[in-house]
Amino acid sequence: MTRRYQLEAVLLAQGWVREAVVTVDAQGMISAIDPPSSGAPGAAPLERVSGFVVPGMANAHSHAFQRALVGNTEYRRSARDSFWTWREAMYALANRIEPEELELLATQLFIEMLKAGYTAVAEFHYLHRRRDGTLYEEPDALWQAVDRAAQRAGIALTLLPTLYQASDFGGQPLRAEQSRFHLDTERFVQAIGARLDEEARLDEEARLEGKSPSPRSLRRTGAAFHSLRAVPLESLERAARALRARDATLPLHIHVAEQRKEVEACLASTGRRPIERLLDTGLVDRHWCLVHATHATAAELKAIAASGAAVCLSITTEANLGDGFFDAALFLSAGGRLCVGSDSQASVSPSEELRWMEYQARLRKRRRSVLAARTEPHAGTRLWRAAARDGAAALGQPAGEIGVGRRADWLVLDATHPAMAGAQTETALDHLLFAGDGAHAIREVMVGGRWVVRAGGHAEEEALRPEFQALMARLAR
Repeated sequence: MTRRYQLEAVLLAQGWVREAVVTVDAQGMISAIDPPSSGAPGAAPLERVSGFVVPGMANAHSHAFQRALVGNTEYRRSARDSFWTWREAMYALANRIEPEELELLATQLFIEMLKAGYTAVAEFHYLHRRRDGTLYEEPDALWQAVDRAAQRAGIALTLLPTLYQASDFGGQPLRAEQSRFHLDTERFVQAIGARLDEEARLDEEARLEGKSPSPRSLRRTGAAFHSLRAVPLESLERAARALRARDATLPLHIHVAEQRKEVEACLASTGRRPIERLLDTGLVDRHWCLVHATHATAAELKAIAASGAAVCLSITTEANLGDGFFDAALFLSAGGRLCVGSDSQASVSPSEELRWMEYQARLRKRRRSVLAARTEPHAGTRLWRAAARDGAAALGQPAGEIGVGRRADWLVLDATHPAMAGAQTETALDHLLFAGDGAHAIREVMVGGRWVVRAGGHAEEEALRPEFQALMARLAR
């Protein structure tokens, strides 16, 4: 059913507009944006929305199962704790999770994301097999658990089945604790193709029947390569070319240059740095997303920007794991496209990721408003708009802006919330990012034309709470 909303203040592609009427069609897409009027005879009634309306944020990098690690690894394990010691705890958790548990964890996590302002998520998913390394009777049972969680929560999902075949550069065999991550290259390509066929069938059914969007219509499939140390280059190139032949716009993601040790190992094994080696393939284009790129050189950052690929930063995870600093100022000045993600779930707040992107730049440069621009002097507005737009593109989803032809994914910020006190349209996103915990000012969230958060709450969260608490108690043992 078509719906119409009179928005008190809305951030459109061209800037802030007061009192706009937005029409959302039965498929959850924005079909018109008009000035307020009495409306044509027979037009759908108006729903009045007060407050500041902004595009929902795309979470471009998530590992849902790692939600169970949050708060459970913040103690000293050795005199030289690092990403690599944390990874052992992550492996231990990965080898305890079953599909039903993953579904519960992911549902809770996706609700938390929605309440914090993420309306879509890219799930970088490398749990494929049973704990003993064999396939489930339903081979993609763990993929389907993530699908069901997204449907229950009401978040848009880009599932990124992830190729993972080696323990280190040179095609070293997987370790025992990595055995459930393995996929053969051919099976990887075939399984993604089967998902794409199913999505095409559902899309055609919805089009022919004029259905309002079901949760499945918010689903998109992409693919990921865990890293160059975990995927031999020949396998990466073969899979990427096969998938590109199947879908020229398929989102492709990869972890790259997150750790100095990774860069040094790549140099020792291949004579090239990982970003150089990836770009050498000639495959990287605007449908790729490079995750972290923490230890990129200036030349590499400029080359990534020139390729059109996005870089996804997960500042809170990168800080939690001691990864290092990314030079966002240089990358943006080169025309690079940046988005954000929650990664290990150290935080699921896009406003916190963007705030610390700016603060990290301030600490590096020792000045303020580093990532603002002449064309957009407000750091909050510049960062939110760019990350929402470029994040949606990295997910391959028609969102990221409030405009005709885009999906109706938006947030309503409560102008009466203390964090928003004194905010005008031009400073609303500055308040969201920099006025304390501005995420608490998110009053409503819409995804695909359906309200999934009302008055700051989600319909499923109370029923889910006791199950989630019981699961976390078991996994923490």
